[in-house]
This record gives sequence, C-alpha cells and structure tokens, in this order.
Amino acid sequence: MHRRTLALRALAGLAALGLALTACGGGGDAPSTTEAQTKKGPITVWYSNNEQEVAWGKAMVQAWNSAHPEEKVEGQEIPAGKSSEEVIGAAITAGTAPCLVFNTAPSAVGQFQRQGGLVNLATFPDGAGYISERSGATADQYKAADGGFYQMPWKSNPVMIFYNKKLFSKAGLDPEKPALATYDEFLAAAEKIKDSGAADYAIYPAPTSEFFQTQFDFMPLYAAASGGKSLVADGKATFTDQAGIDVATFWRDVYAGGYAGQETYQGDSFADGKAAMAIVGPWAIAVYQDKVEWGSVPVPTKAGIPADQTYTFSDAKNVGLFSACQNQGTAWEVLKFATSAEQDGQLLEKTGQMPLRTDLQAAFPDYFQENPAYLQFGSQAARTVEVPAGPKTVEMLQDFRDQWTKAVITGDGDVTAALQTAADQINALAGER
Repeated sequence: MHRRTLALRALAGLAALGLALTACGGGGDAPSTTEAQTKKGPITVWYSNNEQEVAWGKAMVQAWNSAHPEEKVEGQEIPAGKSSEEVIGAAITAGTAPCLVFNTAPSAVGQFQRQGGLVNLATFPDGAGYISERSGATADQYKAADGGFYQMPWKSNPVMIFYNKKLFSKAGLDPEKPALATYDEFLAAAEKIKDSGAADYAIYPAPTSEFFQTQFDFMPLYAAASGGKSLVADGKATFTDQAGIDVATFWRDVYAGGYAGQETYQGDSFADGKAAMAIVGPWAIAVYQDKVEWGSVPVPTKAGIPADQTYTFSDAKNVGLFSACQNQGTAWEVLKFATSAEQDGQLLEKTGQMPLRTDLQAAFPDYFQENPAYLQFGSQAARTVEVPAGPKTVEMLQDFRDQWTKAVITGDGDVTAALQTAADQINALAGER
C-alpha cells in the first residue's frame, strides 16, 4: 500500500479519536506570543521520512547551520507512529511539538489549530505578505476562517491521468495521443480496454469508504469541471451544481460499465497491469519509470477543457510552525529560508514535487528543460484545488464519501439526491463552532 494512503488512513483514526482540543500546544512554560515571535536560538524541525525528502531536509538544515552558528537547527525525521498526523497531534497535546513540521496535511491543520498547537503565521510582521508573494492567489485556499495562515503553503502533487502505453496499443488506442479529454471519449476508451482484454479494468481508483479517497476520484474531476471550485465555499457545499452532478454521473457510468473495480485490490493495479490508467501525482514518475511505459493527460471534463485551463486536486503537504516553539523568531526565519527560491529549486530537484510558488516553470526553466516528464505537472501546479479548510474537514469529506460509495460505486440510489444529502450534512458541519 502506498505511503500516502497509509498516512491518510491513519488521519481518519486521528479524527475519530477526538484528541483533546485544548490550547496546551505551547506547554506550561511557553512564552507569550509576542515574546516567542522575537526570540532567537536553537530549534528542532521534523521532515518526512521518505528518502528524497530526508535528503532535501538534511541539506537544507546544513545550509542554514553553516550560515547561522548561533541559531542551530536540529533536523529529525518525524517519529514513527501510525501516521505523522497522529504523532503531531500527540506532541501538541503533550506540549512537545517541534518548531516546524515539513509534512503537515491540510486535512489536519484545522484540528491542530483547534488544539491550540499552531502559530498564525500572519501575526509575524511580514507573514501574510511573504506567503502571498511566494504562492500568489493559491495561498487563499490555505487561509483559516479568521483570515490567518496556520500553515505555509509548501508543495503540491497535482494529480493527472497516467495511462499504460502498451495496454493502450493492445486495446487499439493511440498510445501517443489518446482521446481521453471528454467523458464520452474516456468511456469509449474504457470500453475498448475492457472488450479487448488489454486489462481487466480501464482505471481502478480505490473503492473504499475512507474520507480521503474522494481526493482521487471526485475532487480532481470536480475541480476541472467547475473551473477550480473547492467542495465548500463561504461555508456552503458547492457540488450540487451541474458540474458536480455531471462528475458523479460520469463515475457512476464508469462503475456501471465495469470499467473500474468495486472491490479493494491488494496491490498496485497500475503497476500490475490490472488497470490501464491511474490518477496520480508527479511522485508517480519515479515509482513507475522502470515498471510501466506511461503517458499522462489531464483529468477529463464533459466538453474537453484545454489542458492549460484544467484544474485538479493539489495533494499538497505544507509546513506548520507550532506554538510549543520557544524560539519562534528563528523558526520563522528558517521557514522563509526553507521556502526561498533556492531551497524550492533544491526541493524540486531532489523530490520532483512542485513548490507552491507563482510562475513555477519560469522560476526553474532549467529543471523543466532537463526533466520534460515533469513539464505537464509543472503547468498543472498553477491550477489546483485544496480540501475544505477548518476543523471539520475530515468529517465533511467522510460525509461526502459515505454518500458517494453508496450512490456512485455501488449504484444504489439517485446520484443527485446523494449529493444533496452530503451537501446538507456538510452545511450543518460548516455551521458548527
């Protein structure tokens, strides 16, 4: 099972456990907000434990320490646990969180904020300005209800469609320029794949009911169909519009036609040739480069929106500055250093993940020229949509997923009614304080 799936699945457990939502993140002897934000000195940071990000993290820390011997950073991999989100939540409760975590899921930020564990970066004199300058309009998706930034928009893995060129050829489809832009084209290709026996399924998104699976079937296509809408805007569900109905109907047709599996597949359906397509981010380039001869296209839309106008789900990870931090003045400077143009370039080189930076391709032209496989993802990174913000994110996505599983995957009930039921439940959650 992919590491991302394990982490997100454990986040569902974090929400279910209902961690004590107390403002204990700073510990009993934490300095006041104003005092902490001006204090300088040593800090500890956590970064993800995947090989590429560990390499980036170690190099970033070394570069900082060489230039700042009086403000040393100790870099560590996130401690072992069911997920980084559960480890971070427990550290907040205990008052032992590090100063910075370079692996903060947007789905969890609202819960961490409600625990009192995160610092509002907009309270630093240059905080909001720095974030907006670096990430542009994309940063607005990461604002909290109070207008603050409790996460630094950092990097995304914009999802697209990968397809297996050999299986497409076997099915009689053009492996270099496949017709997949519209729902009708996609369904026609899916039928050819199934009828030819090229693969058991055209595509195999996880049919399980965890909240986060919505991020890899409905959300990317709804972002594309709606021109960049999130599932919730201004405290109200958006997806009962025609775009949402069209997307849900398309996926129901996929399942009804037998073009996607309705049972959990124990393995990687794309790598194993069980499915001819997958919805993935740029991380998949390294994963599949020696296993599948692949091509990539944007997610489909009803009428076939041009690639340079198509939105998708971001699959982002961000950075949190935690209230237990004694030397927040240093932490803020390290955070800016770690998200500078130089370090963003290093992140791109080492991980292939897309910094949430305006004009990404123009900022790093040499990288994209030398790594053309990432070009489409670099372009797509400018048009991404995030999960709804706030402390009820997981519950909202779970309510949606429950209705989706029943009406779309299993085909039980009316799609429009199911979307409305999910919207009513989400609107109620959005109104809770």
